[in-house]
Amino acid sequence: MNNRRDFIKKSALALAAITAGSAIGNTLGTNGFLESALVDGGKYTLPALPYAYDALEPHIDKLTMDIHHSKHHKAYVDNMNKALETVDGNVLGSPQTFENIFDKIAKLPAALRNNAGGHYNHSLFWSLMTPNGGGEPKGKLADAIKTTFGSFDEFKKQFAEAGMKRFGSGWAWLVETKEGKLVITSTPNQDNPLMNLESVEVKGAPILALDVWEHAYYLKNQNKRADYIASWWNVVNWETAEKIFES
Repeated sequence: MNNRRDFIKKSALALAAITAGSAIGNTLGTNGFLESALVDGGKYTLPALPYAYDALEPHIDKLTMDIHHSKHHKAYVDNMNKALETVDGNVLGSPQTFENIFDKIAKLPAALRNNAGGHYNHSLFWSLMTPNGGGEPKGKLADAIKTTFGSFDEFKKQFAEAGMKRFGSGWAWLVETKEGKLVITSTPNQDNPLMNLESVEVKGAPILALDVWEHAYYLKNQNKRADYIASWWNVVNWETAEKIFES
């Protein structure tokens, strides 16, 4: 639990520092999903994207980004707020933060598990993409990837396989475990490695997240998930991933 708490708090500060003075500074940073998770009371809100809907083209198309963010993500936020209203305060306790929700998720309604996961996962996902992204990580994250997987190319191969092998809808993750080890894993639906669930095989701090729900790619790539993953590498925000890892 302490590791989850530390990750959420530190990544909030990291993302705020990354985005100071930019559009994202008022979304994922000072007023965004990570920091808002630390505030008692109030409603969760949909964070604005840190770039325009067409900014990731030609790799991810404008219409997909628009629908994905303004429809799918918004629904998770709205339904999360509704689900929170139905939860017995004695079960959830206070404050109603992601940290607290994910720690007690096994005792909470499925609607909260699905929608709190959807809100958190998508907010992190948006921050881990950027126009003119891609390439390779640098610094300590690059070193850790090379040490763990042998090479960046081998890491990319294994990460893509995690996304491809996730049956149905879900996510692929690069996670740092409490032992400090980098591990590639995947989760179904809107589960994530911060959730205190037996079904979550690898628990830890997400460093990289890839949405492999069909709504993330179907308009452009139809059923070709492999093409979507190949395109996604061109927009990965390694600077943000590095900041989260170093935090």
